[in-house]
Amino acid sequence: MTQGPASATPVVEMNDISIGFPGVKALDGVSFRMFPGEVHSLMGENGAGKSTLIKALTGVYGIDGGSILLDGRPLSVNGPAQAQDAGISTVYQEVNLLTNLSVAENIMLGREPRRLGLIDWRATRRRAATVLEGLGLDIDPASPLSSHSLAVQQLVAIARAIDINAKVLILDEPTSSLDSDEVAELFRIIRRLKDDGVAILFVSHFLDQVYEIADRLTVLRNGTLVGEYRTDEILRIELVNKMIGKDIELLERLETRTREVAAEDDAVTVEPFLAAHDISRRGSITPTELSIMPGEVVGLAGLLGSGRTELARLLSGADRSETGSITVSGTARRLRTPRIALKNRIAYSSEDRKHEGIVEDLTVRDNIVLALQSDRGWFRPIPRKRQDELAASYISALGIRPANPDALLRNLSGGNQQKVLLARWLAVAPRLLILDEPTRGIDVGAKAEIQRLVASLAEEGMSVLFISAELEEVLRLSHRIAVMRDRRKVADFVNEDVTVGEVMRLIASGAAEGEPTAVEPDGAGTEQEGVRA
Repeated sequence: MTQGPASATPVVEMNDISIGFPGVKALDGVSFRMFPGEVHSLMGENGAGKSTLIKALTGVYGIDGGSILLDGRPLSVNGPAQAQDAGISTVYQEVNLLTNLSVAENIMLGREPRRLGLIDWRATRRRAATVLEGLGLDIDPASPLSSHSLAVQQLVAIARAIDINAKVLILDEPTSSLDSDEVAELFRIIRRLKDDGVAILFVSHFLDQVYEIADRLTVLRNGTLVGEYRTDEILRIELVNKMIGKDIELLERLETRTREVAAEDDAVTVEPFLAAHDISRRGSITPTELSIMPGEVVGLAGLLGSGRTELARLLSGADRSETGSITVSGTARRLRTPRIALKNRIAYSSEDRKHEGIVEDLTVRDNIVLALQSDRGWFRPIPRKRQDELAASYISALGIRPANPDALLRNLSGGNQQKVLLARWLAVAPRLLILDEPTRGIDVGAKAEIQRLVASLAEEGMSVLFISAELEEVLRLSHRIAVMRDRRKVADFVNEDVTVGEVMRLIASGAAEGEPTAVEPDGAGTEQEGVRA
């Protein structure tokens, strides 16, 4: 562990924290500390334990082992309210203020000055104005919060946190929906608070921003502590390696066969099944282009938050693009909803299998036919005999276990739930299947089966957009790879003799300024901007 600032003692010390849930060890002996007047970033991939550690500090979760100290004294809180009283405030990505009230009311909520037992509104506005002025913010305290942008609302939330004498300020993804000017204003406020001695925990997937604002980093992986580092003492590529758990120099060069796709056949001119031109959504992804040929597997690489899922949602109609256009088989289409996308033979399997995919309380059969029934319309029910035939066919083809169509999906393993979800989308006979993290959280055997399925579907002419945090998996399956970083595509290249190391360098340093580039040979990449992690 690195040394702290000279003559400073930590304001927060979390020692050997362990938290377990049924079947899961969320944190295993993790230690963490924060110093006054420092910005500290908590880094790690999805599932690393960042949120669990923050919830332990703010009293949302109790700890099974270890200790928490605040200013050197044991801290025991039973929720965010008690943590706030102790001097630990959190500003969440989704601002938890009341937009129907004024700026002043939100800053002073629950602490309004009173006179003769009634709220003194004039004093309330004066106090709020003083707090805002102290942060260098020119915001009318009497104005409705709803009249301000999300960026301003976040600054109001910070003003409220500071007015309750916060010693520790936790900023959870505060820049995820902000433009560059709004980020600059937020960073100005963070630096002012840092100068005032506040310890700030900055949680973000933007490495550019982390390296700009953070003094110290703590890296978690799979619920364990990897290490604590001074930001100016660790290279970005080293940080990516520590988060992912692989040393770029030790990764073996993958042997990938050259794949013949229809688009490369000189004898036949084939248009893309789907082509997206300059599609974007504010706060999610900048103008991006992507095409997918019939029978082609396009791998989408990039760290969590790089724009992978955001792009998939725009292509599938789950979110609406605010700019650009999408053509399907050469015809312009407006994919405003997933149902419209399904009509155009585009199916999307979300990374959030639990909340946006499976229906746990329905049977395997019901889950398999769900999308097909929706496509037909609920007034044209699929005959039970046909449902049985479909369920039996996909249970056999995908090796779903137990092979019982009447089994409740909640009782199946994660791998078998994922197979049922794939069966649902295959039942609608899509021409493009968008798979976002289809193998996350499942065992090795199930992963291999799903990978073989994707390869066979492509051989039969289906287009596949395959998204995975596991670069080896992306390289193994993809004919072509697009690399996302900081909400934009930075590279797009044919997967021929490409190594994991080369792709990781693109993720960590990005392409040259301007248009997306082809992958460079090992050693050719240069350290440039950061990456969303």
